[in-house]
Amino acid sequence: MLGYSYPLLGVFWTMLWFFLFFIWIWLLIVVFADIFRSHDMGGFAKALWVIFIIILPFLGVFVYLIAEHEGMTRRNIDQAQAQQQQMDAYVKSVAGSGGAASEIEKAKGLLDSGAITQAEFDSMKAKAIASS
Repeated sequence: MLGYSYPLLGVFWTMLWFFLFFIWIWLLIVVFADIFRSHDMGGFAKALWVIFIIILPFLGVFVYLIAEHEGMTRRNIDQAQAQQQQMDAYVKSVAGSGGAASEIEKAKGLLDSGAITQAEFDSMKAKAIASS
């Protein structure tokens, strides 16, 4: 009985408007975040953009996207590269030397080349196993 009081097309129409509203809010957040993280724009220019977007929201957002699309792209790429560098540095710091197997393999290479004796190899192997 309740299902017939709200037609299926009405449900789809409501969902469409809800998702459009959600996208609009997301777009506003992205534009405001880009305005405030921009280093090449002065405080007065940032204030003017914010006022323009608040007074004429649709026009302001679309004009900002058209006018600052290259700057937004550059800032997003710079941020992604900075995040990648931080991730690479973190992985290198956590990865360490490769673990006990790597140390034993290096010691075996030294033993095979004659650089160390069997006793030194056994000592290095025991040390590597104990540290893991």
